[in-house]
Amino acid sequence: MGERSTKNINHTNNMIDPIAMTSLAELSGNVGFGLVTIGAGLGIGLIGAKAAEATGRNPGASSPIMVIAITLAALIEGVALISIFVK
Repeated sequence: MGERSTKNINHTNNMIDPIAMTSLAELSGNVGFGLVTIGAGLGIGLIGAKAAEATGRNPGASSPIMVIAITLAALIEGVALISIFVK
């Protein structure tokens, strides 16, 4: 009996290229940052819309409404800024 050949011409290496992994990691970070930015923009837009609606209903309460709206917008922006450093 002859020896079996251990060489396989069609054999592919199943290892992932380190450069490709780095690129995928950077891409996933950018996608995550983009989603956080979209969410923050939508959140601040909704806060502004609801604050304007509440002020229209009760103009006398415009100062407390504005304080609450600015506080919530700052908290949302804080989350968006944290996502820059997590990336």
